[in-house]
Amino acid sequence: MTISQTIDIPVNRRLTIDVPPEIPAGRAVVTFTPTEAKSPGIPVFGCARGQFWMADDFDAPLEDFKDYM
Repeated sequence: MTISQTIDIPVNRRLTIDVPPEIPAGRAVVTFTPTEAKSPGIPVFGCARGQFWMADDFDAPLEDFKDYM
């Protein structure tokens, strides 16, 4: 029986594996195959349109800094 599962390795490099009940007791072979990090790709101009907004008074002086201006 072969079960394949993709997992993320934690920073401390310790794993806890829950063995499914259909796996019989005894020895098992666990193989680790590192995957390559996926490149984020080329950003597309305008892909975040509508996800952010800017307040109308964004450029207005802040009251907290009026003593320094």
